[in-house]
Amino acid sequence: MLSPKDALLAAMLVMTVFYAVAWVRPQWLDVAVGFVTNFLDTLGVGSFATTTSFYRLRNRMRDELIPGTLNVGHTLPTVAQALIYITLVEVDIVTLTAMIAASVAGSWLGAGFVSRLPRRQIQAGMGLALLAAALLMALSAAHALPGGGTALRLDGSRLAVGVGANFILGALMTLGIGLYAPCMVLVSLLGMNPTAAFPIMMGSCAFLMPAASIRFFRSERYDLGAAIGLALGGVPAVLLAAYVVKSLPLSSVRWLVAAVAGYAAVTLIRSGFGRLRPTVQS
Repeated sequence: MLSPKDALLAAMLVMTVFYAVAWVRPQWLDVAVGFVTNFLDTLGVGSFATTTSFYRLRNRMRDELIPGTLNVGHTLPTVAQALIYITLVEVDIVTLTAMIAASVAGSWLGAGFVSRLPRRQIQAGMGLALLAAALLMALSAAHALPGGGTALRLDGSRLAVGVGANFILGALMTLGIGLYAPCMVLVSLLGMNPTAAFPIMMGSCAFLMPAASIRFFRSERYDLGAAIGLALGGVPAVLLAAYVVKSLPLSSVRWLVAAVAGYAAVTLIRSGFGRLRPTVQS
């Protein structure tokens, strides 16, 4: 149950959402997508694969705008997740800080690179990234991922591996592959308690997504209306999932997301790697 203080804060955020809706008037379908994807995100499913799949199936925007829209639109809900889970879940502060810093550095460099890529290269990169995300989702649904250990900190070589890997994951975030699933696999392989992945992955995203978004702002490679919808729908969904629902049997959801993301990945890869058709002259 929500404490009186939490209920007051939740009510304040709801009023803020109503204010923002009245101000910017987003498309309600974008708000609904933000709500559903961030609800699942808070429970550990991830939001990038689900959002990308929806955009591709609905032809919501040009493919080269998707990475920026994901990073810009999901930033505020992810910050809300990070505030909740960093407070609730105990993790060694040195490990947490080092891995967050590495992901931010990776995202800053990655966003600068992605924001300058041509359309077909973005399609190919997103397709491969989304295919990897679909595979991880299927492995998670099949309970085939490593179970992890009990550690709440990393030291020495394990910390170096964790920092280096999170740098790479931060860079890949800017292509549209979510950090959650691979980060959970990473901390489990390094012997940490899988629960420790939540503040690490959410804290990483809460810092790296604003950094990456600045790059996308400057290049204008994102859809403003869709991003606003994701943010407005996402913040209330985070509060609902974290404080009210807390957990759900998500195996079937992961299988569904894996299937849809796999289909979207194939279409992106075909678009990115397919040869341009010759122009027919009359």
